[in-house]
Amino acid sequence: MEWGRNGTMKARELRELGAEELDVRIREKSKELAEMRLRHKSGLVVEKPVRMRGMRREVARMKTVQNQQRRAK
Repeated sequence: MEWGRNGTMKARELRELGAEELDVRIREKSKELAEMRLRHKSGLVVEKPVRMRGMRREVARMKTVQNQQRRAK
């Protein structure tokens, strides 16, 4: 697997995943992002707040690949 700078998977690698695996990863990242946002908004210290931007972009990248796979069928 090839990973990006921030430890994110590249779109090329995401396309190789099955639909179910991609769906699971989207749910996991979305849940992790929601928890991080909650901690951040409640005033608790978030280790790397900039990481939220990367996570949001990663979820968007995964959803884009998922939509591309659906349209290809």
